[in-house]
Amino acid sequence: MALSLSKFLTPIALFCFYALQSRAATVTYNFNVSWVYANPDGAHVRPVIGINGQWPLPTIIAMKGDRVIVNVQNSLGNESTSVHFHGIFMNGTNEMDGPTGVTQCEIAPGSSFTYNFTIDQPGTYWYHSHTRSQYPDGFRGPLIVYDPDSPFKGHYDDEVVLTFSDWYHDSMHTLLAKFISVANPTGAEPVPKSSLINDTQNIKVPVQAGKTYLIRMINVGAFAGQYVWFEGHTMRIVEVDGVYTSPADADMLYITAAQRYSVLITMRNDTNSNFPFVTHMDEDLFDTVPQDLNPNATGWLVYNESKELRPASMIENYDPYDDFFLIPEDGEALYSSVDHSITLNLTMDNLGDGANYAFFNDVTYVAPKVPTLYTALSTGGNATNPVVYGENTNSFVLQKGDVVQIILNNQDPGKHPFHLHGHTFQTVVRSEDEEGDYVTDVAMPSVPMRRDTVMVRPNGNLVIMFRADNPGIWLFHCHIEWHVASGLMATMVEAPLDLQKIISIPENHWQACRDSNIPTQGNAAGNTVNVLDLSGAPTSPSPLPAGFTARGIVALVFSVISAFLGLAAIAWYGAAPLSAAELEATRQKIETETAGIR
Repeated sequence: MALSLSKFLTPIALFCFYALQSRAATVTYNFNVSWVYANPDGAHVRPVIGINGQWPLPTIIAMKGDRVIVNVQNSLGNESTSVHFHGIFMNGTNEMDGPTGVTQCEIAPGSSFTYNFTIDQPGTYWYHSHTRSQYPDGFRGPLIVYDPDSPFKGHYDDEVVLTFSDWYHDSMHTLLAKFISVANPTGAEPVPKSSLINDTQNIKVPVQAGKTYLIRMINVGAFAGQYVWFEGHTMRIVEVDGVYTSPADADMLYITAAQRYSVLITMRNDTNSNFPFVTHMDEDLFDTVPQDLNPNATGWLVYNESKELRPASMIENYDPYDDFFLIPEDGEALYSSVDHSITLNLTMDNLGDGANYAFFNDVTYVAPKVPTLYTALSTGGNATNPVVYGENTNSFVLQKGDVVQIILNNQDPGKHPFHLHGHTFQTVVRSEDEEGDYVTDVAMPSVPMRRDTVMVRPNGNLVIMFRADNPGIWLFHCHIEWHVASGLMATMVEAPLDLQKIISIPENHWQACRDSNIPTQGNAAGNTVNVLDLSGAPTSPSPLPAGFTARGIVALVFSVISAFLGLAAIAWYGAAPLSAAELEATRQKIETETAGIR
């Protein structure tokens, strides 16, 4: 079902609620995280991660200025977990950000953990697990922060929250084992089985003729970007990723994994028809498209229950609004100068174990022994030295107040949505497909689009800017979960000496580390004596031998398999000698199986 604010308050009651909120409140959620069973696409029953025995998950609702407390009890039994509040800056409370190995230890089965933070930013957000690619198993839900001073208050009559996602029938544990594997050297990502709206299909959204609705849309998927449109209706964009925008009309949107849009849609003045709205997975992301895949999920704006729910019209061309041209409502100008520039070259390749990985500047992310925040807090003046965080964390130390520029060169033929924790950023350059690496003479907009997740195009480039005004450890990573798992992450270590002065780790956070036997002092290797000695720190596998390719790995795998099959056949037939003709037939069979992949 569609989540409408009218489930909680009528518009008049909402206005009174806003008026009464002159002082911030504390809102508390108790999350008992456990496995439940669900069948959201009607095609396959599977275990999913629920909260308090329910799935889909509840929406966290707060007012701007509220303190939010989330008490988490891990009752999964077989997996650790954590919660990231996607898009929330966590000013002064970096320890509440949620990614394990970065700002906290994992919450072990049977353990508990409390998140406690204040939200001073209104908008559309979401929460999800940030532990070992776990959230596509169902651990994700909306987070809505209301604003009594919204510039669009009074411009609409009611609200609706819609989540869009891809969906898999197998668990992430099973899928990851196949994905990062010597048997998948080209890094082909698992293709979803279906697409969902509000974690189901064929939803109906009741609407009233002539009224205007604020539709909050969130892509909570693991992989696929989603084309979204409402037949017979125009969307007016008013917010992206928590940033109010000057209104912009759109017939279609492209929402990458982790992005959010809020749009105003005014309903028609008659009730003669109901209208479908559609989300369509971006099939360009898939290496192969199964013939039986339905990339669409459809819902309906229901004006009249007695009228038919007609099927959606076929679309041949997808031409979404380009978010690069959105203008923030606050008019924040392009930063006039850059204090710190970081260049990240994105590649996908194999390492010496034959498996596929993702890289920034030839380094694939590997989590340290000590969560990076705890290293920053325990290494004194050495916290400003990126060495202490480990060579495989892609750590960059930023000075407080600096304007930071990230130049991202996508040297890969795929699309990648990138998310920065702790900030929104100005998107000042985004190339078209196949334009190669960034060159410095590209014009930049005077008032750039600002959000926290943006897509770089295939073999293209992207330049973003943000001010380092939020001391903390903040990840910058692709939000395709397969690429997070394969190491496409960097770490922004922002003003670590200031961080040491403002952060106080709660006791239950330390207990979570003890429960999992994770060290909390020293460098990435847990060395507290000489923090510049990284001996024993987690690292990636060694590089492939020079000249060895993914096609060579495939050929090797097939050759090894063929060899084992041959040995097994010899053993089975009692080591009986083969005739010359049989030997030649066997040789030709192996040559045929490996042809074209060497």
